[in-house]
Amino acid sequence: MPDLGGAVQSFVLAFSALFSIVNPIGAALVFSQVTAERTHAERLVLARRIGVYAVAIMLGALWLGSYVLEFFGVTLAALRIAGGLVVATRAWSLLMAPEVIEARKQEQAGDSTGRPDDAFFPLTMPFTTGPGSISVAIALGANRPPGGLGTILPFFAGISAAALAVAVTVWLAYSSADRLTGLLGEARARVLSRLAAFLMLCVGTQITLNGAIDVLRPLLAAR
Repeated sequence: MPDLGGAVQSFVLAFSALFSIVNPIGAALVFSQVTAERTHAERLVLARRIGVYAVAIMLGALWLGSYVLEFFGVTLAALRIAGGLVVATRAWSLLMAPEVIEARKQEQAGDSTGRPDDAFFPLTMPFTTGPGSISVAIALGANRPPGGLGTILPFFAGISAAALAVAVTVWLAYSSADRLTGLLGEARARVLSRLAAFLMLCVGTQITLNGAIDVLRPLLAAR
């Protein structure tokens, strides 16, 4: 019997963190500006390609990132603690100084010149899913529960579904960038970004706590 509760919990945890760091709503406002000279049909194609590239990058980091680091001798507990701190630090930056993050993203997306490969670079990497998103995804993958396939499979199903949901949100937000710009505006988008960043801060704290518990459990049991 699949652990649906574990899958749902993993989905909620991963979706809140990935949505916060990718920030499809805020990114869509920048996307609208840097693609203003393109036709609506061209932007729809770009949005679809960016969504596909984004889910591939996030799934790769979620599935393989923590295993690659473990191969080089980094323990799962260390991965969780370091990954959680990275997530929390990024969230704190988004919460306290979103303007700095927005300016950096604007600069990254500004390299778009209308080439056919713009969908991947720079509009997917690093603008939509850059190093910050990849590090968050690796941290989430490292937060996998102990146990056999009965617990690990629901976990990876949940976080994979979250990555897919975020990529679909990116596709929809970028496809509707003009409407979002008129509906939300910069101020409302920043409010949503701060709310999402607070959720991400909570997620990072929880991942760090899980890693600390992994380290302390055998020490406490030995006493």
